[in-house]
Amino acid sequence: MRALVISHDPSEEPGLVGRRLQELGWELEGFVVCDTPDDPVSHRPFPGLDGVELVVAMGSPWSVYDADRIGSWVDRELDLLRGVHAAGIPYLGVCFGAQMLAAALGGSVERAPRPELGWVEVRTDAPDLIAPGPWFQWHGDRLVPPAGATVLAANDVGVQAFSVGRSLGVQFHPEVDRALLASWLEGELAGEEAADPMFAEVGTDPQTLVADAATHADTAAANARRLVDGFLDRTVGIRGA
Repeated sequence: MRALVISHDPSEEPGLVGRRLQELGWELEGFVVCDTPDDPVSHRPFPGLDGVELVVAMGSPWSVYDADRIGSWVDRELDLLRGVHAAGIPYLGVCFGAQMLAAALGGSVERAPRPELGWVEVRTDAPDLIAPGPWFQWHGDRLVPPAGATVLAANDVGVQAFSVGRSLGVQFHPEVDRALLASWLEGELAGEEAADPMFAEVGTDPQTLVADAATHADTAAANARRLVDGFLDRTVGIRGA
């Protein structure tokens, strides 16, 4: 079983999601769009879909609508996602990947009324797939699902999970564990980089987020496992072992 994992820069690893897929026997084929988050320009061709049975797309430091920065590749990825959907290949979109799914199929992406950064609970209509949380969030945009989509989870900021066809988009980061989050925040934790202004806006700091990741480690791993198993059960008929 072959899964294509799209990372928009090298830091966007599949984490807990990727590990669960590998436990279930999936071979992960990684594709990185941009070599560094400092340079969002990429003319690298996207992979073809021959032999691909699952596509997973991770987050991104950029906005779907930021054509001035990611215009060299965003439309090509949107075309790829339309091809994935038309071919009936199961697709799991995480954060930016969920926003791209919405945009590709006729929905939209807009600035959220407030950013979300940290571990949050959500209202879920599909608890067998989407646990109430806690889920890690780090975004300033929100998605508007396409026509015909089913909203599975939400909170007062916006839609947190939706499905359409054999595709699932989640606004949160089910892949995050303490190690992955610490790698994202390495510069800030070492005092070498200024923290994202979003930290001050939501009233938290990198040290708190990493400490909270350790506190939520067991629940986050169980929630990620439930999400992956439930998604595969619904789409490819393979229940997690």
